[in-house]
This record gives sequence, C-alpha cells and structure tokens, in this order.
Amino acid sequence: MIYIIMGVSGCGKSSFGAFLSEKLGWPLHEGDSFHPEENVAKMSRGEALTDQDRFPWLLRLHDVIESERRSDSNALVACSALKRLYRLILLHGSKALPSSSSSSSSPPGAGPPLPSSHPDVCFLFLHGAYDLIHQRMVARMGHYMKADLLGSQFDALEPPLKEQENVVLLDIRRSVPDMAMEVEMHLSNLKNAQN
Repeated sequence: MIYIIMGVSGCGKSSFGAFLSEKLGWPLHEGDSFHPEENVAKMSRGEALTDQDRFPWLLRLHDVIESERRSDSNALVACSALKRLYRLILLHGSKALPSSSSSSSSPPGAGPPLPSSHPDVCFLFLHGAYDLIHQRMVARMGHYMKADLLGSQFDALEPPLKEQENVVLLDIRRSVPDMAMEVEMHLSNLKNAQN
C-alpha cells in the first residue's frame, strides 16, 4: 500500500508522515525534497508555483510511487497534491499531463479517461481551516514556503471526493496519534476485505 499524505502547505504532512513512518515501519518520501532548485528558489521569494513548475516535480514523485508499487512495498509519500490533475499525474505519470502537442481544440489530457484511483494507492487528505493552518505556518521556523503563499494554496485546492478517489479524510484539529489510529483502522479494514 502506498499512502500519499496530501493537503496545503502547513497542514502537517511532514510531521504526520514522520509519525506514521515510525509507527508503521514504512519509508517516508518527503515530497519537498524532490522539488527542483528553481521551485525552491521561487517559493523562497514568495512566488506561487505554476502548473508548469509543478509538473516535473510530480513526475519525479510518480516515479517514486511506481518504484514502490513495482517492488510490492509499503510506503508513505508526502505531497500537497492540491489539484485532481496533480493526483492523476502522481498515479499515471506523463499519461495524465495536458497534451500540448495536440490541436488546441483537444481538451487537456485528451484520450481515454484515466482512473481516479489505484487499489494500492490511497490519499490521506489532511484538511483544516485557513486560520489554523496560517497560525501554524507563521510559527514554524526555517521552511522556504512563506505563510503569505497559503492563500494561493487554498485557491488551487480541489479537495478529493470520496466517491471518486481513494481517500481518507483527516481533520487536523485531531491529534496526530488519533489520525494515525484512523489510518491503521483503514489499513486493517483493507486487509480484512482481502481475506
């Protein structure tokens, strides 16, 4: 199973991922460490990333996810995955990219629709109110992502829909151990369903 811990910057992906990694004994791939230097520099200057900035980063993370899936491993990946398109790229790689080579009349990603989920990949959506997350971002030290970029994160956010995507919704007002317990219950239910 691959769990992708997602949500806006400052929601606690890294802290939760580290806790879950220790509890489950699974490796954690921290999405921030896969950003190209240009992206880090841009965010450090307080500039929001564009889709074009994010695509190479998401493709790198897709490769990590696919490598873990091919080896039949369990792993955690922390990645904002704000838009449905980004989640499709994480799942399907370049097949989900908007087609720039096709005619302008073709919709992005023209071709057969890609499935919104894999049975062995699940998104853990850490969600919470803007004010709470903004307070956390102002308080944290040494991160390149500035608190004043949080608005652009919420503007870009397309929350995953339980009916369409493989997702567990986690309210960040709850404690990290409580959220981890919910993930363990999810994992246990999946194992029971397979037996």
